[in-house]
Formats: sequence, structure tokens, C-alpha cells
Amino acid sequence: MVEEENLETAKEAVVENENESKKGCCGFLWTPIYWVRMLATEMHWSFVFGVVIVYGISQGLGGALARVGTEYYMKDVQKVQPSEAQVYTGITYIPWIVKPLWGLLTDVIPIYGYRRRPYFILAGCLGVSSMLLLSLHEKLHLVFAVSALTASSAGIAIADVTIDACVAQNSIIHPSLASDMQSLCSLSSAIGALVGFSISGIFVHLIGPKGVFGLMTIPAGLVLLVGLLLNEPQMLNFNYKQVNQKFLDVGKSMWTTLKFPLVWRPCLYMYLSFALSLNIHEGLFYWYTDSKAGPAFSQETVGYILSVGPVGSILAAILYQNSLKDYPFRDVLFWAQLLSGLSGMLDLLLVLRLNLKFGIPDFVAIVIDESVSRMVGQLKWMPLLVLSSRLCPTGIEGTFFALLMSIDNAGLLSSSWAGGLLLHMLKVTRTKFHNLWLAILIRNILRVTPLCVIFLVPPGDPDSSFLPAELERKEEGIEASETENIELVALVNSVDGR
Repeated sequence: MVEEENLETAKEAVVENENESKKGCCGFLWTPIYWVRMLATEMHWSFVFGVVIVYGISQGLGGALARVGTEYYMKDVQKVQPSEAQVYTGITYIPWIVKPLWGLLTDVIPIYGYRRRPYFILAGCLGVSSMLLLSLHEKLHLVFAVSALTASSAGIAIADVTIDACVAQNSIIHPSLASDMQSLCSLSSAIGALVGFSISGIFVHLIGPKGVFGLMTIPAGLVLLVGLLLNEPQMLNFNYKQVNQKFLDVGKSMWTTLKFPLVWRPCLYMYLSFALSLNIHEGLFYWYTDSKAGPAFSQETVGYILSVGPVGSILAAILYQNSLKDYPFRDVLFWAQLLSGLSGMLDLLLVLRLNLKFGIPDFVAIVIDESVSRMVGQLKWMPLLVLSSRLCPTGIEGTFFALLMSIDNAGLLSSSWAGGLLLHMLKVTRTKFHNLWLAILIRNILRVTPLCVIFLVPPGDPDSSFLPAELERKEEGIEASETENIELVALVNSVDGR
């Protein structure tokens, strides 16, 4: 009751502030500030701070720099074929597939009495060391280069799982704010990516891809700083003999939850939705930068083009927050999946050079393509995130949310490897792009096939309860005893005690 009263008070304060701000000419600019302040009040300021660091700086800005740097590193330094680069990119997804492992470790095994702080520090150290290796080594073997990139990805995944768990926990405590929290995460990531992509091409041109890896030590260092500054109570006299039993208990709870059709059916749809959207980005990237078959874009131009994508993501987050968050998941995902297949036809127009026949320059056409595709992709991603947070049972919400995200990442890995196989079968290489149009057409057709299994998604709206009745009754009996064993316990305790 106290939580609900505080939530209503915070919302009323936001409404009053918005009404006052609307009287001025800068009211539109103040509204997001009041919204963020309301979230900081409800979920504690450190939750918002963690989202900004992990989603905005580490994954958004750092991920944008890493993506452009890695593409040019594979193309110009390691000199691999696009199909091979596609496979190596898929390997770096593996740490994200085993996210439940990171969730279990942070949930079950404290280090020196701390559940969160050591894992943030570990994540930061992995990122700093791997980026330094890539940036300082003159002729690093391909195997070690891919291993370093995978280690950096593991560091980001370890840091990410804690924020994911915090979002899932707060979604259970404040179900009416679940969409707001996902909007905060998406906006932070999109704004960070916008800045990162805007400067990525410039830095690749000035200091090269290895120099960009050197800059990547800064986001990793900030993650390490989060571990050092995190306000977390120390657990004294922890009984490590109970670790094995806790692992077994969590495993049984996850398996029991997954066996319910209301849970595994949307999980299956999530996997198929991503796996069937084949990733052939490396083939398109090699074509973009080719001087004969493609438009031969420079590093700066590639960065500017990719920076348009986050703008589409921001618009999608705003659209979902203001207009679509109350619609049933099935309706939103149906149209998003359909638009995903249709938007892919823009790539086909580009590769066939039809845009030039209509008088549209390559740069303008690719900017439109990138913004539309990212906007549609974000519209599909956000309801899946909200649905995932609502499927998490109390007590294992952090680990279970990580499991759901690993299913999505398994779909992305399948998509990347299948896309690399498709490029190899169609003989798309560093200099030959004759069949690239066919790869795009096949990908677009496969993108709409998940509509055949859209019935797997529950038809209810985001405020509905999706967990089976058996699990809900079990949650009511254990809710009080689980309070001390949740992800980011310090943050939740701070909220309870404000």
C-alpha cells in the first residue's frame, strides 16, 4: 500500500510539474526531465544511474564504437571474407547466450560478502584488458583477436545481467511502470548509440580501428567504477555450503516455470522471430565500402549513416511510450514483424541501384533505409522486453530474465551464422556481390514467416498477468522471504526505506 501511495504521489507531482511547464515555451523540454525524476524517485537514483552507465555508455556509445571498429578491423586488418566475418561476429554473441550463468553467479555466489560489486569489477577488468590487447598488439592472430572481442562481450554481458534483473524486479514491484523502465533503457541505449556512431567514423579515420579499441577502455573503466561505488550491504557469515543446493533450487524453479505453455510459447516465438530474420549485414557493409560494385563510402560517411539508426530507435521508443504501450502484445508484434519484412526491401532497391533511376542519391537512400529499419526493429524489440519482464517469477526474476534474453541472443546467433552460410552459398565475397540481391530477397521473405506462429504470443495487454495461476499463488507465499535475495538488493532496500 505504501508503494502504491508513493507511486500515485510521484505521478501527481509529475503531472503538476508538466502542467506548470506547459505554460512556458520550454515545456516540451522539461517533460522528459520530470519523467526521469519520477523514475529516480520510485526506483532510486542509483537505478537510473546504472541504466545510463550500462545501457547508455557501455552498450550504446561503446557498442557503436566497437561495431564500426570491429567491422573495419576484420575487413582491413584481418582481411577476412564477409561470410567469415559474419561467423566471427556470431561467436562474440556467445557470452550473451549464457547470461543465465552470470545471473546465477551473481544471485548465488557472493564474493567477500558482496553479490554485485565484484561482478561489476570483473566485467570492467575484462573489458579494459581485452581492448588494450587489441589496441596495443601489432599483429594479433585472428584466433586471439576473436577471443579478445568475445571476452569484451562477456564483460558487457556480465554488467548487463544485473541491470536486467533490476528492471525485472522493479517491473514486478511497479507493474504500471514496466513500460516506462523499458523506455528509459531504450532511450539511454539509443542516445548513447547516436553519439557513438556519430563519432565512430571520424575516429576510425583518424586513429584506425585499433585506436578505437583503445578508446573502448573508457566505457569499460566506467563499468568498473560502478562496481567500486555501488552502495551494497556486505553479507556476513555466508554459508557457501548451500551454494550447490541453491543452484539446484533455481534450476528446478526455472524448469518448472518454462514447462507452462503460457511461458514457453512466447519464448519459442521470440527465438523464431530473431532466428528467421537472417543477418547479412557484413555482406552489405563490404558492398557499401566497395569502390566498384558499391557506393564506396568512407569511414566518416559510414559512421554518419549508422548514427541515423539510433534516431529511428529514439522515435520508436517515444512512439511506443506515448501510443503503443497499452496495446496487446500480439497486435504490436504482428505489425512490427510485417513492417520488418517490408522495410528490408529498401536494401534490395539499393543493391539493384534502382534508387539512382529514381534520382535518389545513395547516401540519402541508405539513410532512409537505416532509420526505417532501426525504427521497426525497436518497435518489435520493446514489447518483447516488456513481455519478458512480466514472465519472470518472484525470487528468480534476475536469472529468469537473463534466460529469456539468452533465448533472444540465441536467435541472433542463429541469424548471424545462417546469414554467413547464405552469403557463402551465394558466393558473396570481398569483391563479388552479384548474388547479394538474392540474399536480401531470401532474408526479407524469411522475416515475415514468424507471422505464421504469432498465435504463440499471449493476446493480453501489458497490464495483464501472464504467469500461470500456480506460480502466482506460490509467489504470494514466498514474497516476504525472497526480499533479501533479489537482484540489486541494495537499490530495492533504498527504495523501501526512502
